[in-house]
Amino acid sequence: MLRACVIDFNTGCSGSAIMKAFDDAIADGVDIINLSFGQPAGTEFEFSRNPIAIGAFHAVEKGIFVVASAGNDGPAPESVVNVAPWMFTVGATTIDRNIETHIPLGGNKLIKGVGIGFSNLKKSPVYPLADSVSVKLDSEFVFDGPASDCEQDTLDERKVRGKIIVCDHLDDDISIETRLNEVKKKGGIGFILSMPDDELITAPKMGSFPGAVITQGDGIKIRAYINSTRNPVATILPTVSVDKFKPAPAMAFFSSRGPTYNTRNLLKPDIAAPGTAILAAWRTDDAEVTRSGQKPPLFNIESGTSLACPHVSAIVATLKSRNPSWSPSAIRSAIMTTAFQQSNLKSPMLDSLYGEYLATPHDFGAGVATVYGPLKPGLVYETEITDYLQFLCSTGYNTSTIKLILKTLPNNFSCRANSSDDSVSNMNYPSIAVSLSKERETKKVTRTLTRIGDEESLYTATITTPDALRVRVSPNKLRFTSKTKKLSYQVSFKAMSREREFFGSITWSNGKNKVRSPFVASFW
Repeated sequence: MLRACVIDFNTGCSGSAIMKAFDDAIADGVDIINLSFGQPAGTEFEFSRNPIAIGAFHAVEKGIFVVASAGNDGPAPESVVNVAPWMFTVGATTIDRNIETHIPLGGNKLIKGVGIGFSNLKKSPVYPLADSVSVKLDSEFVFDGPASDCEQDTLDERKVRGKIIVCDHLDDDISIETRLNEVKKKGGIGFILSMPDDELITAPKMGSFPGAVITQGDGIKIRAYINSTRNPVATILPTVSVDKFKPAPAMAFFSSRGPTYNTRNLLKPDIAAPGTAILAAWRTDDAEVTRSGQKPPLFNIESGTSLACPHVSAIVATLKSRNPSWSPSAIRSAIMTTAFQQSNLKSPMLDSLYGEYLATPHDFGAGVATVYGPLKPGLVYETEITDYLQFLCSTGYNTSTIKLILKTLPNNFSCRANSSDDSVSNMNYPSIAVSLSKERETKKVTRTLTRIGDEESLYTATITTPDALRVRVSPNKLRFTSKTKKLSYQVSFKAMSREREFFGSITWSNGKNKVRSPFVASFW
């Protein structure tokens, strides 16, 4: 492991340190580079000034596979980072293990929250329970909103002492720790935070202070209980782990989403992997996670696309070890075309754990990576270094500005005369993204598939598309023989109505292998 830098949240991570880490990794002869960092959404430098994109290009040029986290600024659209096509961009999903904290109420009621805590309260609900607004300071300068949010210095110590306090999550800029500390500082004995259902954090850390996070719906239930009795009581129990949780996976609320900020003709993120409540190795000098009287833990439970990224790197390592001749783009294709898109309820994945909407390729790319599927992909989409250079040409670079990224260009390389943003769609990528300008206009893209292995086979295309988008594949059958290793096909898209986005997929199958490519067609 190379320590690229120590991140300063005020100044960020220096570009020179990032570039040096890339140079050292390349010099060491590594096969895979895992990048569990990136710039915040909306601040990512364009490629010629982006040390991550430049360093990654140098690595990929040497045959090194670069896996990068998509960012944690979701669920806002256009929040995905590390979007260069030569990087494998990874979003985060939940897992089928839930970290639960149970909150018994008076009257034999039970609320199931989440959070990691070591509550020492009694198991029976004997502690006074109060809404934060009812215990706010009596001051003309303290309003209900900040008190409901449990902002700093909004609660009255005399009213809070000895009680479990229910707070709201109204302001995203106020951390859970700030709210918890306000309750704790004012003498509270427990903390419950009600959050919008689709923003629920799976495993927030409460430490030794009794606490839990609940959905907004459960927050309404608790307040209804408070208002229904003269002496509302509750307790908060220690955290428990619940296995085989359903539905799972779902997209993690925080996982950054597409479309990409610089083109609608490239789909990012590429893939998704487990990134919520992950048990990860941890440094042993972190006093904040060390319980009183105990040694520092060797592991910690964390969430983020930084945790999803190594899962994919491990799959890449498995494929590379078993197939050392496979190129980085072949490995990427094998992972993407064999990904899955359903939860353990056999239904489409949701865009968040308690969300109401289905996840789309702008959330998970091709889907969730699997371990065994990529071992026998059947066919792959191979992308060459010149394809990435033409991508730069299509997004406004010329040979002079490309040399800011790659000093030495391949012999006789030049940007195509007709390069435009639409040309990006024709890069031989495992996913397809096209931008539309008007109804009933036909857009065409071309892809080339390469057979893996020596097996002769006939593949047939199956199209999944909304009714309002006409999609045709030509030819719709590809016959690979002992002499035919590569075959191309063309896809045409025609929107019959003006909707913002259309999502679908093209799957090539020979009865044994399925090679699936997601597509998005959007008006922009």
